[in-house]
Amino acid sequence: MTDQAVLVLEDGRIFTGKSYGKTGTTLGELVFATGMTGYQETLTDPSYAGQIVVQTAPHIGNTGVNSRDEESSKIWVSGYVVRDSSRIVSNFRAEKSLDQELVKYDIVGISGIDTRALTRHLRSAGSMRAGIFSGEAACASTDELLAVVKSAAQMKGLSLSDLVTTAEAFTVPHQGAYVGRVAIIDLGIKASTIEHMAARGLEVKVFPAKTDAQTLLENHPDAVFFSNGPGDPEASDGQVAVLRQILTHKIPFFGICFGNQLLGRALGFETYKLTFGHRGINQPVLDRSTGKVEVTAHNHGFAVRVPGGENGETVESPAGFGKVRVSHVSLNDNCVEGLECFDIPAFSVQYHPEAAAGPHDSNYLFDRLVDVIKANSKNTEGTN
Repeated sequence: MTDQAVLVLEDGRIFTGKSYGKTGTTLGELVFATGMTGYQETLTDPSYAGQIVVQTAPHIGNTGVNSRDEESSKIWVSGYVVRDSSRIVSNFRAEKSLDQELVKYDIVGISGIDTRALTRHLRSAGSMRAGIFSGEAACASTDELLAVVKSAAQMKGLSLSDLVTTAEAFTVPHQGAYVGRVAIIDLGIKASTIEHMAARGLEVKVFPAKTDAQTLLENHPDAVFFSNGPGDPEASDGQVAVLRQILTHKIPFFGICFGNQLLGRALGFETYKLTFGHRGINQPVLDRSTGKVEVTAHNHGFAVRVPGGENGETVESPAGFGKVRVSHVSLNDNCVEGLECFDIPAFSVQYHPEAAAGPHDSNYLFDRLVDVIKANSKNTEGTN
């Protein structure tokens, strides 16, 4: 069997390389990630479900993989594209090679292609459907392979929360002095998010994606959190309806990534698909509250649109939740990177403050959640 592999894009562009990971066929939305480190955190981030990830860093796999750096129970990417796969593993924390890990989780990949040329193509043409074909599958005609790619589902309109969410609710105890209880809707949560909350004295209860508002309220949470996750926020009306009930009860809310998009929709704003998205651990974001620029980790292909709020002006929530401000903005393309509500205790960011592989500029957002919980608790006591 040949070790040849081909990457076929839906616009007809083809890249030829070598099989990497499992031999076979895979389909998904082709996206690029710009991080120079943290490839294991990328691979195990449930937000990448349904996507074939291109690493723009040329040398991948040199530090191997280890169980401590896993963000979830498995690798979620649909496929993996690298230029140079490391021939050896050289790191004292490594437990096995990346290639072995890809084979273990049946991830079809391709190596030895010009990822710079591919990334430049995606930056102009946009993310699109693609397929990796290796072994015997790579021997089919170009027309046959292209037809297979075009038969794949589009990411727009796709709901993937049920694919990545927990099957049953579970609780993680707090560490140190108890601060409060957070109810999390798992839309594809990363382990680091839970670790950050527990370390700050928060007891965390994680619920499946389709949990209703009544179930959350019956657990008397001090705050509700919507996690990161894959898919189109426009296809998540159920979670938006749940969130609106939480906001109506004025329970503190914090959302990350997909959770930011769902807060936007709950407030009555639209979401839209970005041309090629933001993915990587080196994205500059301006915090309008402090004027500071944070280097942040991203993984999103959709964003919130807030008409009239482009320059930090407060606007009215179309859904009747009061004044809202775009709290954070991307310095690359002015994309909305955070929302702050003034009449209800709710805020969110589009990026990843947990960022296990770094950077850690935004860890303070978990402290802000603690502050909001404490402030809300005092306000509640004052009204009793």
